[in-house]
Amino acid sequence: MDTFLLFLIVGLFAQAVDGALGMAYGVISSSVLLAFGVPPATASASVHGAEVFTTAASAGSHIWHRNVEWRLLVPLAVAGVIGGVLGAYVLAGIEGDVIKPFVIAYLALMGGYILWRATRNTPARRIRPAWIMAPLGVVGGFFDAIGGGGWGPTVSSTLVGAGAEPRRAIGTANTAEFFVTVAISATFVWALVTGHWKDAEALTNHASAVAGLVVGGLLAAPFAGYITRIVPQRALTYAVGGLLLVLATWQGLQLGGVI
Repeated sequence: MDTFLLFLIVGLFAQAVDGALGMAYGVISSSVLLAFGVPPATASASVHGAEVFTTAASAGSHIWHRNVEWRLLVPLAVAGVIGGVLGAYVLAGIEGDVIKPFVIAYLALMGGYILWRATRNTPARRIRPAWIMAPLGVVGGFFDAIGGGGWGPTVSSTLVGAGAEPRRAIGTANTAEFFVTVAISATFVWALVTGHWKDAEALTNHASAVAGLVVGGLLAAPFAGYITRIVPQRALTYAVGGLLLVLATWQGLQLGGVI
């Protein structure tokens, strides 16, 4: 199959899941790129380059459908930019798999906790104070840059686990992700210009894959806010928890060399 068409399908599927549940675009896209032998830093830079476009469209959809809690957005976005820039700089110079076992463990634990909350049908609650989201933003941004897709699984899941209304947790995390993605992409460009990134030339070999991710993601992104708004809260909670366990299992198998 043509590379562009293959990654268009990957981008379409990944963004459909990500837009509705607040996670998976980066993880799915990065996993496919890594499976094709793309170096980790190049895979992360490629995915974030594509996400500049897809997160903008997804954020617009969530804003239009009023899925964003603005008081949480600012601390998340600002802190996420800081963590993302740091993570991108680190990944451009070293191998990022060192912290992956900790990320996988976190996803599995949070997925189990969210599913437990769903079985109890725990009502949503207001997260206060808003600034408490800042540390989460730093961690989410760092994991996102290191793993090529850790923002949604870290931030969306924690917001849902903390009791936020699922559709607002997903919409807020998706909207903040746009700013984080732009910052991470800019850091990769800076690393390229200053010579800090030694594998940058590999990017030109994967232009068609990145283009496919962009087009596929843009086709699905406008429907993100609508899907999240109409799906019942409990169903969204189950879906988020289940997807986290799937992602943790998938990444664990990758780390163990099984797939």
